[in-house]
Amino acid sequence: MTKQPAHIVVAGGGYVGLYTAHRLQRRLRRELGRGTVRITVISPEPYMTYQPFLPEAAAGSISPRHVVVPLRRVLAKCRFVPGVVTAVDTEGHSVSVRTVAGEEAGGEPLRIAYDELVLAPGSISRTLPVPGLAEHGIGFKTVEEAIGLRNHVLEQLDIASSTRDSAVRSAALTFVFVGGGYAGVEALAELEDMGRYACRYYHNIRPEEQKWMLVEATDRILPEVGEEMGRYAQRELRGRNIDIRLGTRLESCEDRTAVLSDGSRHPARTLVWTAGVKPHPVLAACGVPLDDRGRVRCTTTLRVEGVEHVWSAGDAAAVPDLTAPPADPPALCAPNAQHAVRQARRLADNIAAAVRGRPAADYRHRNAGSVASLGLHKGVARIYGRRLKGFPAWLLHRAYHLSRVPTFNRKARVLAEWTLAGLFKREIVSLGSLEHPRAEFELAAGSRRHPEDT
Repeated sequence: MTKQPAHIVVAGGGYVGLYTAHRLQRRLRRELGRGTVRITVISPEPYMTYQPFLPEAAAGSISPRHVVVPLRRVLAKCRFVPGVVTAVDTEGHSVSVRTVAGEEAGGEPLRIAYDELVLAPGSISRTLPVPGLAEHGIGFKTVEEAIGLRNHVLEQLDIASSTRDSAVRSAALTFVFVGGGYAGVEALAELEDMGRYACRYYHNIRPEEQKWMLVEATDRILPEVGEEMGRYAQRELRGRNIDIRLGTRLESCEDRTAVLSDGSRHPARTLVWTAGVKPHPVLAACGVPLDDRGRVRCTTTLRVEGVEHVWSAGDAAAVPDLTAPPADPPALCAPNAQHAVRQARRLADNIAAAVRGRPAADYRHRNAGSVASLGLHKGVARIYGRRLKGFPAWLLHRAYHLSRVPTFNRKARVLAEWTLAGLFKREIVSLGSLEHPRAEFELAAGSRRHPEDT
């Protein structure tokens, strides 16, 4: 009998999914060429979003299509299945996949057998039961949300410039961001830069009329860059007239009014929620052990505890941090992009070793540091113990992420856009109609009357 090729299934097309499959293509190129191994990637979207570039995409420094990496092109030696993993049978070694075609036909989920499975569904926004948040909040985790936010901010400037109602104008020019981590600070800083620049094209709006606010429940922002650099970032943002509320929570945002725990009320037509992430809820249906935060329990080799032939990494995984001081319970790797990319490399190497009958190695990392952008030509960084701020930190931020974005093609396109953005003025155009492209046609079609009705 002909031996069936070993089937590696990667469930997820984010950081871990893309980087793992991409590295497996190289590590197992001989096996793929001989047909003894095949790789399948399952993802609801045909692209991976490089999230560190979302703030710059929102500010217009990078085109949205260059923030995403097409999976079919990069993973040319893998089979791509557009769909969502809904369940995993760890005993029968198969996954259930809900596809768009299956939903439209009303059929059963697609079942795909595996020999080795990578669980990498990533994370979703962590929300709280804040009244009005679901109705008025804007997330900042996908490229669609980033571009939608850009359009929304520019539309608020249009509203403010065209109304005589002082209350409407004030609410349109008030922008509230909740969450003082990377996503919140970088998005706020980039968009404030853009909003201030855009005022030169609005004859009746002054930059100081805009009110930008950052609400953070803890006593500091950007904890990843260290306390000293966090304080510098705080001073830098406040120097730009950005209102930073530390130790403060959002209590409500009903009726487009942000009510904070310090008792203040702020009518605002823009509320951006960036207060953390949580593991994808599909993990609960995967038959794998989870910790108290809903992450998959993993060993130091990135295998799922107690489950054969299943692996995980990234935001969805609770991986012991071997570089941290001994503790009870053991310290876990933080759910950030730096760990996700590094874990994906080790994960791919370990799966390749398992396919070839070799032992797996532990995931161990050396913390290189952190970088954060505070808008155009401004930033903070802590690299190998050295602290940088201002233009050098901003330049390092760009250089670091340019080196990490996958494929030479994508690097060249991003670098070209940065170069052109430095030579020409910003584009300040709102394309909000892109979010509802059929609205005008539906209105036109609905307004027509049949000749017999006249």
